[in-house]
Amino acid sequence: MKLKQALKAGAGWLYLHTPVPHRLHAEGVILMLHRVIADDRAAALPHRNELCLGSAAFERLLRWLRRNFDCVPLMELLDPHAAPGDRLRVALTFDDGWRDNATQAFPLLQRYQMPASIFLSTDFIGSQRSFWWESIGETLWGTFGPTARDALCAQLLEAGAEVPAAIFGKHDPYRRSLVLAQYLQRLKQLPAGLLQALADQCPDSAEPQALDWQQVRQLEDSGLVRFGPHGASHAILTGLDHAQLERELHDSSRLLRQRCRRPLPVYCYPNGDHDEQVRRQLAQHHYYRHALSTRPGLFRGRGDNLALPRIGVSQHTAQRPELLAWRMLSSGSQ
Repeated sequence: MKLKQALKAGAGWLYLHTPVPHRLHAEGVILMLHRVIADDRAAALPHRNELCLGSAAFERLLRWLRRNFDCVPLMELLDPHAAPGDRLRVALTFDDGWRDNATQAFPLLQRYQMPASIFLSTDFIGSQRSFWWESIGETLWGTFGPTARDALCAQLLEAGAEVPAAIFGKHDPYRRSLVLAQYLQRLKQLPAGLLQALADQCPDSAEPQALDWQQVRQLEDSGLVRFGPHGASHAILTGLDHAQLERELHDSSRLLRQRCRRPLPVYCYPNGDHDEQVRRQLAQHHYYRHALSTRPGLFRGRGDNLALPRIGVSQHTAQRPELLAWRMLSSGSQ
């Protein structure tokens, strides 16, 4: 495994140091992030690794990006008239609107003068609502104690989603965390309303999970951060009927226009899920010229503007950014 990782890192290094004209053609890279938390060791556990970066790993990533790319705002990357430079361009995007985007990520974005776009699930902003995967995941992990964990397990069993016993072992935290990560992925098959109801019954975190509108204004006032919609309730859009889908599109768009001075003309699909119906209804909201998926790939300046690819950044790849370069290389060959 270590040899395989070393080979990937080496291939990534070579890719970055190949002259631009000889690289696989791309206009740039849109990176997808979610959270930045203080503890890198906590972020490295499998059930957090894909969504969380530790602050040290995030700072390492920002330094690496500045050395190797032209770091630009998302709209500059998407602008077909922008003049290409000598280096690949990269744009940072954050999904959901986590509070740590302001408390942990933003100070580092300021330090390195890195522009970013944050896509908000607007029902959560300024509220006490919890993101289900965080509340359920941390409750099952035992963060809030055995009583809360056992009560949630009973509710999940009643919902037909029995919790694997391997999550509760006393040894090998990595293995327990891996089982939990796989289980949380399976929970996405349950109705969004049920998952949110379960999350609402979990213990509250020490502070709200989402940004509030004052933080949104402060980040926007910095000139480094712009905001776009990521649905209203974070419901998976492909599972909604016409009226429900219209509510998600309309409400999230309306609130961003009311609260932000320059909301992005870009929509970000929750969980990346979209289909022809979703794209057709989104296209009727003429403000949105682009939409972001979670499909891995490089931005080439052509193709479906309502299904733009991104490359996800995990704690693992932030700690070893050459692996991120390898992902760019492998995505470019697809």
